[in-house]
Amino acid sequence: MKKTAFIIMAYIFLTAFQQREDAAAMNAKYKTIYLYSFTKYIEWPPDYKDGNFVIGVCGTQTSLLAELNRMASTKTAGSQKIEIRSITNIEAAGKCHILFLPTENMVQFGDVASKLKGHGTLLVTEKEGMLKKGSAVNFIVVDSKIKFQLSKLNAEKQKLKISHELEALAVSSND
Repeated sequence: MKKTAFIIMAYIFLTAFQQREDAAAMNAKYKTIYLYSFTKYIEWPPDYKDGNFVIGVCGTQTSLLAELNRMASTKTAGSQKIEIRSITNIEAAGKCHILFLPTENMVQFGDVASKLKGHGTLLVTEKEGMLKKGSAVNFIVVDSKIKFQLSKLNAEKQKLKISHELEALAVSSND
């Protein structure tokens, strides 16, 4: 009886764990699609048009990094090769075109925002209220789907030009 109960509990635990992994992988796919799409609807400053197009992810978001690397192996941002960086120290971020700051690294937001101020980096977050704090794009969940909010004003402060098409795709803005 104890053995059967243990097997049932282990099965329930593993199923729940697999569902969380599946959800994380699906979220990573959607975020990757959005991050890549941003490369088509945003214009970066002239000095960002040489070399690789760099997408940085603060922390160790393994599912997201894996999806981004898969995408980068087959896609480009215009004529630029896409490079994915896992950023563990904001000083190592260098010249990123896009920097994603996930919820678990939000304590670094102030440092990240001040370091990137006016440097042509699209700062993307995923926590409610971050547009008001300086993020240009913020992922949110609406009806169980990942969507994004956009602050054209914050993007312009970063010397980025947002297309009208991207504005139309955003669910809301604080501008």
